[in-house]
Amino acid sequence: MKIALAQINTTLGNPKTNLKKHLEYIQRARSEGCDLIIFPELSLTGYLLQDLVPTVAARPTSDDPIFGPLLNASKDIDVIAGFVEQGTLHHYYIAAAYLSQGEVVHTHRKVYLPTYGMFDEGRFFARGDKIRAFDTRLGRFGMLVCEDFWHASPPYLLWVDGAEMLIFISASPGHAIGNSPQPETARWVEHINQAYATLFSCFVASTNRVGFEDGISFWGGATLHGPNGELVAKGPYYEEALTIAEVDLNQLQHVRASLPLLRDERPELVQKELERILGNGRQGNR
Repeated sequence: MKIALAQINTTLGNPKTNLKKHLEYIQRARSEGCDLIIFPELSLTGYLLQDLVPTVAARPTSDDPIFGPLLNASKDIDVIAGFVEQGTLHHYYIAAAYLSQGEVVHTHRKVYLPTYGMFDEGRFFARGDKIRAFDTRLGRFGMLVCEDFWHASPPYLLWVDGAEMLIFISASPGHAIGNSPQPETARWVEHINQAYATLFSCFVASTNRVGFEDGISFWGGATLHGPNGELVAKGPYYEEALTIAEVDLNQLQHVRASLPLLRDERPELVQKELERILGNGRQGNR
């Protein structure tokens, strides 16, 4: 299959303008024969929303003014978009929706909300409480949003749940240091993506946004790593781009036969030890 990684610049608080850009990029990816296009975290709304959160929230349904056109566009190309999901009891979530053939296949709500440095997501959003792999017409995938993949447990759970591809979408800020064109944050993210691809013997697709909000720069740099950890495709830093790569999920069979880590994994041991740790009322060794 062909995957398009769409690192775009979004307009803060303006889903209609961002929807138009999504549809333009979807058409570009469709014209290239792509099967799936992946947009960044909060691609439909912008990131530094704060008090704008309730005004841009949506539900991924066909009668929603934003998702209606996206669902229609997904009839012949799968689409992953980032948005603010309106839940019950006036709860709002940073979410990612997987759309295919005019239907919502899966929605992931961001589980880990950073509240350090410049980040204050826990003040405006509720936390998701599920991490699930899901089946698509293209394969079995797992989606995570930004901070989720800085923690080891979400990618691990998707791996043992059978995900053949881990999809990470982010709105990661950062700037280059010294003479290096690579942003410092990008170095960490790319190392993590390669490590997960190698450790879990799966494909890892990562899309980050670009542009500025309130003087904060987002660096882009979309990547796709193969199950050997090799870099398959890479987008540029600091500019909008549509990076296209071909993926053959059959490659997993060879890699996992050579290195059968998933076959030999023991999640029941992890469960037992976690129960012991949590039963002791602490997280750590004892």
